Amino acid sequence: MSSEGEIKRKINEECGLFGIWGHPESVRLTYYGMHSLQHRGQDGAGIVAKKGNELIRSRGIGLLTEAFTKDMLSELNGTAAIGHVLYATKDTRGSAAVQPLLFHFENSALAVCHNGSIVNATSLRSKLEEYGSIFQTSCVAEILAHLIKRWRQLTFFERVKRSLAQVHGGFAFLLMTQHEMYAARDSRGLRPLVIGKLGESYVIASETCALDVVGATYIRDVAPGEIVTINDDGIKSDFFASDRSLHVCGMEYIYIARPDSDIEGVNVHTSRKNAGKILWRESPTSADVVIGSPDTGISAAIGYAEAANIPYEIGLIRNRYVGRTFIAPEQHMREMGVKMKLSAVRSIVDGKSVVLVEDSIVRGTTVRYISALLREAGAREVHMKIASPLYRYPCYYGIDTPSPRELIAHKRSAADITKEVGVDSLDFISTEGLAEAVGRNLCMACFNGDYPTHLQDFARVEEGQGL
Repeated sequence: MSSEGEIKRKINEECGLFGIWGHPESVRLTYYGMHSLQHRGQDGAGIVAKKGNELIRSRGIGLLTEAFTKDMLSELNGTAAIGHVLYATKDTRGSAAVQPLLFHFENSALAVCHNGSIVNATSLRSKLEEYGSIFQTSCVAEILAHLIKRWRQLTFFERVKRSLAQVHGGFAFLLMTQHEMYAARDSRGLRPLVIGKLGESYVIASETCALDVVGATYIRDVAPGEIVTINDDGIKSDFFASDRSLHVCGMEYIYIARPDSDIEGVNVHTSRKNAGKILWRESPTSADVVIGSPDTGISAAIGYAEAANIPYEIGLIRNRYVGRTFIAPEQHMREMGVKMKLSAVRSIVDGKSVVLVEDSIVRGTTVRYISALLREAGAREVHMKIASPLYRYPCYYGIDTPSPRELIAHKRSAADITKEVGVDSLDFISTEGLAEAVGRNLCMACFNGDYPTHLQDFARVEEGQGL
């Protein structure tokens, strides 16, 4: 692959955002909000706080509890803050990748953080470098900052608006200056972003679970293509994109978001439970017990068991001190993580015909191990039900599955995968079933190859690879 293609693959992240304006405990609340979003990124965390007329930053590697000490949080202090939890790919690890990024100009400062990915990042970066920009990181957030810096004759808001109109893909941005906070969501609404209120203060977060944790009241989702401005005078709305439509990432409902979150008015747990019921309708199987793969397969397993009138049991136990293997950046680390994180409950599965409900199969590492684990624990039969369609195509909007070669379902049928993962039967929910379960217009490009935006830089790299 060309070096250009390698650069593109570096800019691909799935993270969590939290911000609050106009609260004396903004840093503490941001920390708690970020903690509720820890599932979106476990590789680093950062906070930028507004202290008087100054922006100050603290950040670190690892989980929040590793990245911050009590003294670090006390030093931040301030009346507004934005925070970010990082999921790093194998090429974006290290402290330089930890956001928010903080830039100091002649008489001002700007903090920027983001969730998702920009499909024209390489083109923009190359063009900016031609104009003299010098990049310090591979973060998409830095591209936006350099774009904003270019429009010197405009008001700052117009600079932000015009810059956002130049970036394409699936993203949510959170920006802060000494005077205002800005929140923006891509024109297809692929990545989630919500607005809440706590007293007289406004809160922005990737998921509603973060609003709940800090006691904020949900107001609404940021609309596709919208830019929201928050300052001491209140909140204003505008749009940076004219072509707007809603295509929420299907994997947000299936895997990424917390089950207690609502995305575009749909509760994640409810949508997963609906998917389980539809799985039973589409592929009924007789069995002695239904179990769910912790944690994101449990809601669908409950739905399947209810629809099938088969007992639901806890047949797998997860070690909660091991991170998600889906977002481990290297294959050997994923395999080790799977072995460490799960164990079977022998008394539940021994001698039984088991229906195992899993949220998805991406690379196949986890399901291969789980099927072997259940066999070792005495399961007579293992019938696997997947609460998502076959994951056949790479995501270019923020999920780290860039290469088709990494996807077990790419150019394979369900029958092929059944043999490969060692189960008695394997069934996937249909794309129609998933759409019914959620009840919202979804991006299902990773399942059907129907991308809601032009892929731009990626399209040239993937040309001829049989997508």
